[in-house]
Order: sequence, then structure tokens, then C-alpha cells
Amino acid sequence: MLKMLLRGMVIGIANIIPGVSGGTMMVAMGLYDKLIHAITHLKSEFKEALKLLLPIFLGAGLAIVILSRLFEFLLNDYPIPTNFAFCGLIGGSIPFIFKKVKGTKASLPKYWIPFLIFFAVVILMAVMGEADGTSRILKVDLIEIIKLLLVGIVAAATMVIPGVSGSMMLMLLGYYATIISYINMTIDALVSFDVAALFNCCMVLIPFGIGVILGIFLIAKLVEWIFKKWETSAYYAIIGLIIASPIAILLKTDWSGLSLPIIIISIVTFVGGWFIASKLGEQ
Repeated sequence: MLKMLLRGMVIGIANIIPGVSGGTMMVAMGLYDKLIHAITHLKSEFKEALKLLLPIFLGAGLAIVILSRLFEFLLNDYPIPTNFAFCGLIGGSIPFIFKKVKGTKASLPKYWIPFLIFFAVVILMAVMGEADGTSRILKVDLIEIIKLLLVGIVAAATMVIPGVSGSMMLMLLGYYATIISYINMTIDALVSFDVAALFNCCMVLIPFGIGVILGIFLIAKLVEWIFKKWETSAYYAIIGLIIASPIAILLKTDWSGLSLPIIIISIVTFVGGWFIASKLGEQ
């Protein structure tokens, strides 16, 4: 139980850092196939599946709550070095995905078409999304609730794919900093017993959380089927998504604090992120 809880915390840490894939960490720890099987067979193997999923989800949730304040601080006060660290983490994960398509003919249309489509989708999301990664207070109405539900589904769907970061997708959709901020506001509201603030936070986090749960359970079966049918094409789509992601993140970065010391620090954080991701992706 404790071992699974700790593994869940590792997955949670991976999921909260844009560029680090929770799915990759599941593969690295030998849990990916077991988790996908438990999710897709929850109804038929309820007790066995719950025994695996409960400590993993609990550990992941604890890690996200613990680290949310740190990442909110870094994005607000040091956006350029932080985003370069994220880009390094993404770059360092690319060799892991290329191993999955080693030996295939990359020139075939069935491979480069999904690559180009996903590359273009990511860049388009960045251009059409927020100008930067700052958090914002949401005006919660029916449309926003539906958007939060859909964002949760998309984020969760990408969390279960090795090499793809769910938090990176949140950043591209313009909700990463906002969700992190609302998690922290929820903790503050609980500590201060501020019922009104807690209600406002729940109006954001509950539809998002429902979307995450739906995404995990509904998409897991689809992901399992896609990888069985078109594994190589799926990985080329993932490669397109990953290669486009650093470009998209830098397009959304607030560059107002750019200076020579910031450039030097950003180079260091980029290299550090690349090194960490390359080590995390080792089997």
C-alpha cells in the first residue's frame, strides 16, 4: 500500500510538471499496462482494480496539492526560466518517444500526416489561447462549466498516453496556471474556514475534476484500442505534439522581464530540465 502510494506521488509530480509525462512514469515504473487494465476492467474486476487504483490516485492527488503553490510562485515570479525548464523537460522526453518508432519509414504519409496534424493543432491552440500563462479568476456560468469539463477530459486523456504531458496540454489550453491557483485558493479557504471562497473554488474544480475522471475512464479504452490498431501512427502523432509544445509554450510566455541574467538562468534551467527528463525516461 505504502509503495503504491509513493508511486502515485511520483505520477502526481510528473502530471503537475508541464513536459513530464505521467504516462511515461507509469511505463518506467512498470505500472502502465496494469493501470490501463485496471481502469478498463474496473467493473468486472472491481476489488482488484480498486486495490491498485486507490493508492495511486491518492498519492497523485497529494503530490499535486503539495506542489501547486510552488509552481504558482515560479510561474508568477519567474515565468521565463520556469517555461524554459518546461521546454527542457519536453525536449528531454523526445528520445524516449523516438525509440518507439525506431526502424519505421517516417516518409510514409500514414505517419507524417498525423505528425503534421497534431503539430498544427498545438501551435493553433497556442496562438488562439491566452497570451501568457498567468492565472485568472473565472466567471463561472454554464458555458465555463462545460469548458472546464472538456478541458478536464482533454487533460486526463493526454495523462494516460506515454510521452504526453497532461499539464502541458492544460498550459496550451490556457488553464494550467488558473487550475493551480484554484487548488491553492481551495487549501487557503479550508484552512481559514472561508465557506464562500470554498464554494467558488468548488464551482471551478468540481466540473474540472469530473472531466478528469471521465477522461481517464472513457479515453483509456480508446487509447488502448488505438495503440493496438495503429501504434506507430499514434506515436508519430505524439511526436508532432511534443515537438510543437516548446514552441507553443514560448509563444505564451510573458517576456517582459527578459534580461541577460534571465537568459543565462533560462539556459541553465533548460539544460537541467532536459537532463532530468532524459533520466526519468530511462528504462
